[in-house]
Amino acid sequence: MSIQDIFGLSGKVALITGAGSGLGRAMAEAVAEAGATPVCFDRDAQGLAETETQLSARGLSCVVIAGDVTNETDVDAAVATIDQRFGRLDILFNNAGIGDPVPGLLHEHDTENWKKIIDINMNGVFYFARAALRIMVRQGSGKIVNTASMWGLAGSSSVFPMAGYSATKGAVVNFTRELALQYADKNIQVNAICPGFFVTKLGPYDESEFVRLTTDFTPMKRLAQPSEIKGTALYLASSASSFVTGACLVIDGGCMAK
Repeated sequence: MSIQDIFGLSGKVALITGAGSGLGRAMAEAVAEAGATPVCFDRDAQGLAETETQLSARGLSCVVIAGDVTNETDVDAAVATIDQRFGRLDILFNNAGIGDPVPGLLHEHDTENWKKIIDINMNGVFYFARAALRIMVRQGSGKIVNTASMWGLAGSSSVFPMAGYSATKGAVVNFTRELALQYADKNIQVNAICPGFFVTKLGPYDESEFVRLTTDFTPMKRLAQPSEIKGTALYLASSASSFVTGACLVIDGGCMAK
């Protein structure tokens, strides 16, 4: 088998949540370049339109579905639409997520913000994984790639306190391991990406102090661009990782090596 075959995704259908910007958009671009049909899901309809425009400008096509990852009806309807249109779902990038709406010490944490981050970062991942797995089990194959974080492996307060984000991303890490074991004998691989500081809407990268803090914390002394996730995303989505499951790949410029 050639390298093109190993990393190629011709004929595959990939669903990407949070595809209206940032890492999700880069993931959609990566799988489209590899030959898959990306189905882009986001609650930001304008962001989805921009993703579609950017892919189209490169001669790539995608399907866009607007919806909320915290709404079970939206999630199930999106996956049902994919099933009806394509009759398959090969790859799920469970990518949508947010940081703490108001970072701070736990005793100052607002209950509604805590519930919001759990709803998006945990419940949304559960809803989409469950819906996608119903198809993947039926077809006897599949790839799930969950976006966790380096702060799912260590506390974030060495830079700034984000109890909700750290807690939920830690949950995504172990949820990934659990699903990997549950579906290991069903030809379905479940892995996670643990990004470090990527310049996305997840953080206030337009604030000089935030950029200084995050750059100083990163051993490579720079921040990553969303396009730098594409290689990892393609690896985990393709047959290149056919014997990889339950792994958490850290893409952080060396932060977790400290």
